[in-house]
Amino acid sequence: MFPEDDLLPISALQHYVFCPRQCALIHVEGIWAENPLTVSGTQLHERLDDSGVEARGDLLTARALPLRSLEFGLAGRADAVELHRFPAGAEGPARTAGGVELPGRSGRWRPFPVETKRGKPKSHDADRVQLCAQALCLEEMLGVPVPAGALFYGTPRRREEVAFDPPLRAATLAAAQGVRDQIASGITPRAVREPKCDRCSLIDRCLPDLAGRSARAYLDAALAAEDTTP
Repeated sequence: MFPEDDLLPISALQHYVFCPRQCALIHVEGIWAENPLTVSGTQLHERLDDSGVEARGDLLTARALPLRSLEFGLAGRADAVELHRFPAGAEGPARTAGGVELPGRSGRWRPFPVETKRGKPKSHDADRVQLCAQALCLEEMLGVPVPAGALFYGTPRRREEVAFDPPLRAATLAAAQGVRDQIASGITPRAVREPKCDRCSLIDRCLPDLAGRSARAYLDAALAAEDTTP
């Protein structure tokens, strides 16, 4: 069990999987910068973060739900957690998957976290790891399995369902350990220039275009550019 003071923000796992250097810049060096993409994403989350529970028949939606896992040392907030009521007398998957009882409501309810993301589905697992970390917290808090959730992407405006299978759970715990190791070492990885750097809000702080260049080469290039300026 982790003490409260040692809980990692769930968002750090997403940063780490996307780019370990970005994660260290934010969570080791305390650097952050906004760009149009992050501002848009923040505004999107603010519109969604109306705390409370919305009820629609056999579906409840809890927004801006605080999350915590002392077992895995994680804390954060879910954009939304849907609770789907199992049909009366449900058998098979419903019995296997369990479900949580809710005060003042009949039946059992299956938790289903939903994370909203700006843009398109990604080829890497950063968003899926973040969602899986939310599921680990929900399982500990509610005492029931959380087998799946969904990512909602703003550009195609569609959901991508995510199964929290053993490989994804293992990747999520590995990311958490990676973040802990970074914080403990205090070391920021060296920059590596990749296409994804162009969409990172920290590109002007990270300076990936200087990766592998010596200070002498940088100064020579800067002076040469100055000499050609009219």
